[in-house]
Amino acid sequence: MIESPRTGFRADRDKRHNSLNSVHYNPFQALALAALLATGMTLAGCASAPEPAVEARPAPVVQPAEPKPVEPAPRAPERYVVKKGDTLWDISTMFLKDPWLWPEIWYVNPQIRNPHLIYPGDIITLFWHDGRPHLRIEREGEIYQTTLPIERLSPRVRTQPLEQAIPTIPVDAIRAFLSHPRLIDPDEYEKLPYVLRTQDGRLMFGAGNSVYVRGTDTVGGRYHLIRKGDRYVDPESGDTLGFEAIEIGQGVIVRAGDPATLRVEASKREGLRGDRLLPLAEDEYNTSFLPRAPEQDIRGQIIDVLDGVAQVGQYQIVTINRGARDGLEVGHVLDVYRRGEKMRDEFSGVLFQDTVQLPDERAGHLLIFRTFDRVSYGLILRATREIHLLDPVRTPEQ
Repeated sequence: MIESPRTGFRADRDKRHNSLNSVHYNPFQALALAALLATGMTLAGCASAPEPAVEARPAPVVQPAEPKPVEPAPRAPERYVVKKGDTLWDISTMFLKDPWLWPEIWYVNPQIRNPHLIYPGDIITLFWHDGRPHLRIEREGEIYQTTLPIERLSPRVRTQPLEQAIPTIPVDAIRAFLSHPRLIDPDEYEKLPYVLRTQDGRLMFGAGNSVYVRGTDTVGGRYHLIRKGDRYVDPESGDTLGFEAIEIGQGVIVRAGDPATLRVEASKREGLRGDRLLPLAEDEYNTSFLPRAPEQDIRGQIIDVLDGVAQVGQYQIVTINRGARDGLEVGHVLDVYRRGEKMRDEFSGVLFQDTVQLPDERAGHLLIFRTFDRVSYGLILRATREIHLLDPVRTPEQ
């Protein structure tokens, strides 16, 4: 316990006045002295004893939890040649029992050009050092093995071109979710430019049609055409997290004015009056990120499944009720759990049967590939049990 300045001052004063005269400074000590005299007890020894000083005690040191040991997969190969079509997750699963721990045994080697990337033809070898597994690359006939001291790879989204490097996950499974808007704030939606009507007065429009729009008139500006879809609700708080942005198509402004004229170049469904416009992002989304567990304790739920299927399997896309504000980043891996059911115990012997909550059981892994403030999209990379809407997701156990 750490002393306040006032407490420390009183202890020093009592040490200086080591006599009975110091009692009058403390009314409680004076009362105690009077009571003892009334009973005839001798105070010669105890009256002169000073009040013990309160010693400052350091705050208890909290020992950090031991990191989870990295274990090779039961049938991990000693050597593997990277092939076209491989993904980083495939290779991680091949070598490690817990694939998201890949960064723990993968190190930057300054001799390798683009050491953060893996290319077809690279030879990956598993070896042991100081009782821990490590990986090394053989590229173009040369072996690159890190020697101590080593610099561990810091997981982050990469920014260099990745045309030839293998991706982290199957890109085709998430491509549409990377290039198109998926989440829209309800207040922001009402402020977006909108379709006033078609040029020829039709009720619906599609690719090849021209429409009048208000709210923007920059000739050459390219836009997504979207429509507000289902509302995302946090099942825990009931808060609205946003609305699904339904992709209608894409178009370009060909004539300025109020209204301006937009030519629809591509369409996925029939457009309607009132559909909104979002600027088309020109930047290509980067898909090379290292799978890894979040540093924070993330606990959320699956709140939506692409195409509304009842059961979720491998390489299906889900939406969860946690996002960037909760610490989630692209590349984070979460465990998915099958929610335990409630059942009545007919064998308990109780007149009114007990209700028992069965425990949640781990059902697979998902990898976060796109984040918003309060919502994220993830790809199911492994499903060992049935996964359903509202099933829990958590940081992998360390």
